[in-house]
Amino acid sequence: MSKLPKYKSEYSFKEGEILLINKPYTWSSFQVVNKIRYTIRHFLDVKKIKVGHAGTLDPLATGLLIICTGKFTKRIEEFQAHEKEYTGKFYLGATTPCFDLEKEVDQTFPIEHITEEQIFSTAKSFLGDQDQVPPIFSAIRIDGKRAYRYARDNEEVVIKPKLINIAEFEITKIEMPEVHFRIVCSKGTYIRSIARDFGLALESGAYLSELKRTRIGEFKLTDALEIEEFKQHLEDLK
Repeated sequence: MSKLPKYKSEYSFKEGEILLINKPYTWSSFQVVNKIRYTIRHFLDVKKIKVGHAGTLDPLATGLLIICTGKFTKRIEEFQAHEKEYTGKFYLGATTPCFDLEKEVDQTFPIEHITEEQIFSTAKSFLGDQDQVPPIFSAIRIDGKRAYRYARDNEEVVIKPKLINIAEFEITKIEMPEVHFRIVCSKGTYIRSIARDFGLALESGAYLSELKRTRIGEFKLTDALEIEEFKQHLEDLK
């Protein structure tokens, strides 16, 4: 697909548009969709318009969201199937129940034994196909109920592993206890689970302390708009 322009002189929101948006920190993907939907409704002066996103980002993650409008919402599954690229940080020596900073640290572990060579070799060992167990604090459905609802109710539940693929896992900087990374992976991969498994592989613990999605297929974060930029652009077109 050819590169999408950041700004267009006209839009066909009902027929279908693909919008690239940089999700703000602490916003849910659902909140972004609601804000974009409200902005488009105001611009068109209509009561209803179909708007959806192609791939959830956790509230504490930032980066690329593909937003589809109108008839293009039928293409959401197509975009969700594309490989993803992320950058971020793992914090070594501690864990949280949700594998990121949404909840407080519940356990700490030694990290004195971890060498830089071990960190690089461990990242390399994650490449390829593998079975990954999603976090209990996630939106996957188990017997018709979201996993995070079981977690909030302190109910025990077995989460089945899913086959994923990690095509690239680059360690970009080591600033102990934080490790900076870049990962290219398949649909359905939880970077929070990679953080958990990375800590275990190092005979320690780890959680995800920062995450940014930089690419979905051929769509790049560098071509995305901030929400306020999109809102102002539509105002300028009136």
